Amino acid sequence: DTGLLTLVSFISPYRADRNAVRSRLQAGQFIEVYMKIPIAVCEQRDPKGLYKKARAGKLKGFTGIDDPYEEPENAELVIEAAGPDGKLRRPEDQAAQILAFLRDKGFLSPPA
Repeated sequence: DTGLLTLVSFISPYRADRNAVRSRLQAGQFIEVYMKIPIAVCEQRDPKGLYKKARAGKLKGFTGIDDPYEEPENAELVIEAAGPDGKLRRPEDQAAQILAFLRDKGFLSPPA
């Protein structure tokens, strides 16, 4: 109503949790963006070494290692971190894909 758009980044491994949040909003107001990133890439980008600790058994309940990640079944937008050739896409290109989606769905005005 006020023209504000909120983007929130969560590690939300369970479908039930994501669906619970979706159910609190009006239809079309919750946009699930699935950042589909190979776990090997997540491990390479881990500045705190959490994946290494989880693999060593020093960190329990870590999503993707010893705790499940339930992939979204019907995300409004899927961002593939790697192309079909396996080459990683630039973060700027992935962000542009999100912005294009939001523009196409009427959440953002076209650039002036």
